[in-house]
Amino acid sequence: MRERSLLSVIESPTHPNFGQLYSELGFEHLRADSMRKAISQVRKRTPDFIVAEFFYGYGNNYAGVNLSNLDVLLASLPKYAPEALVILFAVKDEMQYVDKLKELFPVHAVLQQPAQSEQMRDLLS
Repeated sequence: MRERSLLSVIESPTHPNFGQLYSELGFEHLRADSMRKAISQVRKRTPDFIVAEFFYGYGNNYAGVNLSNLDVLLASLPKYAPEALVILFAVKDEMQYVDKLKELFPVHAVLQQPAQSEQMRDLLS
């Protein structure tokens, strides 16, 4: 039986460090520090879970075409990792924008920062 895997996309220092929890739960913990590297990882090995922080775009890139930092990664999942479950972290002020993202892409769960390890344990169990 294949070991379960989890990909953490760590783009900022505020990304919770649940590495020990992932190990306790028996996950192979993959890491990427950019969306480009995350997509490359997903293409090589389909993770069971993808954990990333949500950052709203505030109309910056490409005249507002992308809603957030996650659009390109989430758009690639139907092709490369259709079964992967996505768990997002978001700060309180940006929680309102997560619903817009969920209208476009499937999201398993959203945890408001600061996320607690017990919340993550419940989602992964």
